[in-house]
Amino acid sequence: MATIRQLRRRIQSVKNTAKITNALQLVAASKMRRAQDRALQAKPYSEKLRAVIADLAAATLDPEKPAHPLLVTREVQNIGLLHITPDRGLCGGLNSNLNRAAGTFVATQREPVEVIAVGKKGRDFFIRARVNVVAEFTDLGDYPGAAQVAPIARLVIDDYLAGVFDRVYISYPEFVSTATQRPVIRQLLPIEPPQAETAPGESTFAQDYIFEPSPQEVLAELLPRYVETQIYEAILQNAASFQSAQMVAMKNATDNANEITRELTLTYNKARQEQITKELLDIVGGAAALEG
Repeated sequence: MATIRQLRRRIQSVKNTAKITNALQLVAASKMRRAQDRALQAKPYSEKLRAVIADLAAATLDPEKPAHPLLVTREVQNIGLLHITPDRGLCGGLNSNLNRAAGTFVATQREPVEVIAVGKKGRDFFIRARVNVVAEFTDLGDYPGAAQVAPIARLVIDDYLAGVFDRVYISYPEFVSTATQRPVIRQLLPIEPPQAETAPGESTFAQDYIFEPSPQEVLAELLPRYVETQIYEAILQNAASFQSAQMVAMKNATDNANEITRELTLTYNKARQEQITKELLDIVGGAAALEG
């Protein structure tokens, strides 16, 4: 059994840990709301752009004319994976779940896969797994902006157009709620235009407007923006997921530390009572011996 001095040191150590985890919980909670708001505010713009792309793609569909290169499906010989993860840990199982899902995806592909890593945790994972990491983007901050996403989108689009990748997937945590973040892997390039949601007899968005220049030129301008928007939304989802996961993880850690402190304090008090009882017995025994 541990001595009273060891128990006292252990209690103090656990209390210090609880202070640290509680501070991290408060910091994550203060950042979480803003990160969640940014992720939610990006959705309407992304959904509207998706609807415009769907209508324009349907309006410009002509088998006799070549499609935009970002829409062309070709034989897959090389696959690119844009893997988005946090830069830091202390967020529960978020990083391990993301890396496990991405690792399983890479292992199940027949074609060779190269990774573009956004975030240190994903980069480190694939380097340890000996998967080729062709580019990395780290330290985007707690509130990444569109200017920081532009180089990532430019690299992905240029590599696809140059034939470095024949298909590109994106992996990121989807923010569902404060307690739930779901790993998502979906195709980013070539772009699969969403289906335009129109009832029979209704005109599409593209038919309600006169485009200058032509719808084909407008679509050509919007497609790179569409890719950039998809990446930006995924990075915002990643930031919101990290802050939420860290807040929950640090709250659980603080609660566990407080529970351990209570158990150690109970054990410490029992040990002190045993020591005091033993000392009293020694005193009583000594007094009895003197009287005898």
